[in-house]
Amino acid sequence: MIFQRALRREMASAAGATFTVLFSISVTWTLIGVLGKAAGGKAASGDVIALIAFAVLNYLPTLVILTSFISVLMVVTRTYRDSEMVVWFASGMSLLRWIRPVLTFGLPLVLITAGLSFVATPWAKQKSMEYVERFEKREDLQKVSPGQFKESAAANRIFFVEGVAGKSAVVQNVFVNTTDARGDAVIVAREGVINTGSKGERYLVLKNGRRYQGTPGQADFQTMEFDSYSMRVTQQTQELESDHEAVALPTMDLLKQTGSVARAELLWRIAQPLTCLVLILLAVPLGFVNPRAGSSANLIIAMLVFFSYSNFVKLVEASVKQGQFGFGLSWWPLHVAALLVVCGLFAWRLNLNHRYHPLALLAAYKRSRNKKD
Repeated sequence: MIFQRALRREMASAAGATFTVLFSISVTWTLIGVLGKAAGGKAASGDVIALIAFAVLNYLPTLVILTSFISVLMVVTRTYRDSEMVVWFASGMSLLRWIRPVLTFGLPLVLITAGLSFVATPWAKQKSMEYVERFEKREDLQKVSPGQFKESAAANRIFFVEGVAGKSAVVQNVFVNTTDARGDAVIVAREGVINTGSKGERYLVLKNGRRYQGTPGQADFQTMEFDSYSMRVTQQTQELESDHEAVALPTMDLLKQTGSVARAELLWRIAQPLTCLVLILLAVPLGFVNPRAGSSANLIIAMLVFFSYSNFVKLVEASVKQGQFGFGLSWWPLHVAALLVVCGLFAWRLNLNHRYHPLALLAAYKRSRNKKD
């Protein structure tokens, strides 16, 4: 049918424009956050691009859901605003005839959301966690960016380096302020490097420097020069491997887990494509607008519906995670209730001329009051 092909083409065009805007906003927001972490020494500068890609990939299911919902809503609203829906109804066509072209457009997006939710997003979270853990488990001196002060993980040392010697692990012009039971000590050295002992312990070796201990002007103030000075950083080699959290587990591994946290994460992944499908159908009756009025109210309502739906899913997920509800009785009731709301809105729009329709009853009530006046 020509109308259905034109409708699908219009929805695809609206989806492209909507996704471009949402994707640009999410990338910009993620870029600001990741660059802030890198500037604050919480992430390696070389990992910025990878962390941005992983973060954006985590947002993609939500972006696809919102894109599909807004696209269908915008097209339906435009047909009402341009009085095309009046011609549609005058031709004896029902609002139910919109379901087929909308599903033809939306089902690929539902499948994309499912693929992202079950495969891509857990992989991205796993890789992002590995990058963060790898950086956090680096030695204190290796985390320091030239020209920045950096506190050690034990909060008893402050490092400052002026530069790095090429691509090696040697840093130049090192400043270290150490606090221990004997007081504060300041060490300055021309260069420093991390060495590993025979038992896996790590030492910071400083060369050609001075050490100041105590308060200047006091009798216990000490100063000394050294050619080589070593201080222990860690006692044994730190392993990069750690137990993966449920959010980063592949879906097949998550199905084998029986804990409440794993069940809650599985519920969230299942909810993503179901939410996409329900919202696509909801956009058809929700797109009604008076041609003489503006269409901005519909978009505001749509945003409220989207965030309310997402918050309800999060609420159910939190209840399962805390063990308040079982997984078998939690993953489907919310979506069934949403489908019932969709059916109710379709019935509302299909029976606008029924004598017992709420709008018809309200109009009759107003007419009766006008007659009395």
